[in-house]
Amino acid sequence: MTSTAFNNSAAGASVGGSQSNAGLLFLMSACAALVFGLGASLNLAVDRIATSPLQPSASQVLWIVDTYLVVFGCLLIPSGALGDRFGRKAALMAGLLLLAAGSALSLASTIPWLLCGRGVAGAGAALILPNSLALLVQSMEGVAQRRAIAVWTGMGGLGGALGNILGGLVLQFFDWQALFAFAIPLALVAWLLAGYLVPRRAGQPNPIDVPGTFVLLCGVFTLLKALIDGQHAGWVSAPVLALFAATFVFAVLFVLVERHRQHPLIDPQIFRNRRLGAGMLGVAFSFIGMYSVFFLNGQYLMSAKEYSPIFVGLSILPMCAVMFWLSPRSLWVAKYLGSRATVGLGMLALALGLYLLSLCTPDTGYLFYAFAVSVIGVGSSLSNPLLSLGILASLPPGKSGMASGLNSFTREIGGAVGIALFGSLLGNALTARLIPEPQGLAKLASPAGHAVQQTISAHLAVLRHTGADPALLHAAQWAFTNAMAEALHVVFALTVAATILVVMWYSADNKGAS
Repeated sequence: MTSTAFNNSAAGASVGGSQSNAGLLFLMSACAALVFGLGASLNLAVDRIATSPLQPSASQVLWIVDTYLVVFGCLLIPSGALGDRFGRKAALMAGLLLLAAGSALSLASTIPWLLCGRGVAGAGAALILPNSLALLVQSMEGVAQRRAIAVWTGMGGLGGALGNILGGLVLQFFDWQALFAFAIPLALVAWLLAGYLVPRRAGQPNPIDVPGTFVLLCGVFTLLKALIDGQHAGWVSAPVLALFAATFVFAVLFVLVERHRQHPLIDPQIFRNRRLGAGMLGVAFSFIGMYSVFFLNGQYLMSAKEYSPIFVGLSILPMCAVMFWLSPRSLWVAKYLGSRATVGLGMLALALGLYLLSLCTPDTGYLFYAFAVSVIGVGSSLSNPLLSLGILASLPPGKSGMASGLNSFTREIGGAVGIALFGSLLGNALTARLIPEPQGLAKLASPAGHAVQQTISAHLAVLRHTGADPALLHAAQWAFTNAMAEALHVVFALTVAATILVVMWYSADNKGAS
């Protein structure tokens, strides 16, 4: 299912034995899991951050969480290009050191230093993710290469789920900044192992496309800031609309600049490749669904179900188990069904899982919830590896770092859109349901109650911790789950529509090619 050039991208590389390849695959997959896990784990700690001795404002809480994601998203594609230019091992090891340093800075007792640390960690993550995948591409070939990419892709999605699990465990016994402390030794151990296990190869002599990189950074920043600000400022507010307009202008400018560069950061011609379009759309919507679940997991289980942080973290263990087992076997499924059918089946399973989640209420048992998130895990495991292979096959072998960056960038944008879209849909639906309720609930939806709305769960946390009437609390929990169902129905419908487009665009292929 991949191009000949892609299959032979490791030709001439010094490929070690199966044990060496297994060690490299384990390390690169662990690096991907670390990057996504560090980003996801902090979502469980938002309420603690808001009430910490740092006394952050609502906007500062938002940026404590999102600075990592913004810097990470902005630098993903340029970081892949840096790996192509200067060597992927050097880029990976620099990223691991930056991640450790940023996590150490995040232990600071002042907000400016904390934000600085989050930004440094995001820059490190941007160097790690695309170059870890590119190292697998350059070090293996043929079937081993495709299987390695499938495992890495699965671990990337699994990392977010593991971040929730480990984050819940840490928060059960330690303060929220311990999340950063635990990341430091993990990054340093990975750095030591990378020095021993990762083969060193010279980079490509092509120069860095400075104008293209600058325009891309501006465009990605305005897009991510619009997605973040739109959640609290309103999607039709003048500043947010201006940010979206600026994103469009930078996108057009980027295409114009790249058309006239001898060595462009991204050749605009590649977007004529239908498999690339299908891969990017499919990966984006897969992560929209996945990050909607990560956003929902803590909100629903802690607020509506009143579970402890440790149980909330462990609650998506069934999804982790499914993804860990099925992702490496997605190529085997595609061998018999064909890649197009496997991708379509996976995305439909993802949509089905989202619909099943919409049926959850305060009275729903955990087993049904576990089944729903497991179905989502099945969908992600079947579709993501094949979609990522399509993206990687769209660029020549010498640009595998760039292709990896494009794949990772699509995941990041999908996750950002998922959180922004689902959070906004949920917030609007919840506010609409709270206003007609008794006075105690209506106050939470009023402008005067905005200070306690730094997260959706704050609505219910206020009632619980102030000893509100149990009937009032129960009414609020039902209002929350009804609003959750409305938001999930929208994401479900969008995922089904995206599935149709992906299946139409995804080029027909030989069943045995996978």
